[in-house]
Amino acid sequence: MAQDLQVLVQREPEADPALPLPEYQTHGAAGADLRADLQGAELVLQPGEIKLVPTGLRVEIPHGYEMQVRPRSGLALKHGITVANAPGTIDSDYRGPLGVILINLGQQAFTIAHGDRIAQAVIAPVVQMTYRLAETLSDSDRGKGGFGSTGRG
Repeated sequence: MAQDLQVLVQREPEADPALPLPEYQTHGAAGADLRADLQGAELVLQPGEIKLVPTGLRVEIPHGYEMQVRPRSGLALKHGITVANAPGTIDSDYRGPLGVILINLGQQAFTIAHGDRIAQAVIAPVVQMTYRLAETLSDSDRGKGGFGSTGRG
């Protein structure tokens, strides 16, 4: 059930007003699709290349929440296109342009067209903690095993 929370969205001055705002494609979707605002142009991502893709938007996220920018599974599986810093975090106090850092992990160049759905935005609660230096830490079943200590890989 959706809460009565809102993400305020503003378009960049040069943004395409015909592009939809982030939207959920199904009733049960966790992520709202973000679209590339390329001002009618195309952008080509070569294999191994990373580019910041503009959305033409700025957002205001409620305090206590973040926007996670995540890959679209179809782009990742079919073309090797993913979010380079997945999940990217948009903090509640950021008001700058919303861009998506994409990387092409595939073997072929990939063309992004104006208006393409390039990532998804998930709004998640954030808890801020106080960090404090301790003399000792409590023991755990895992102990000091390090990375990969709970099994294969």
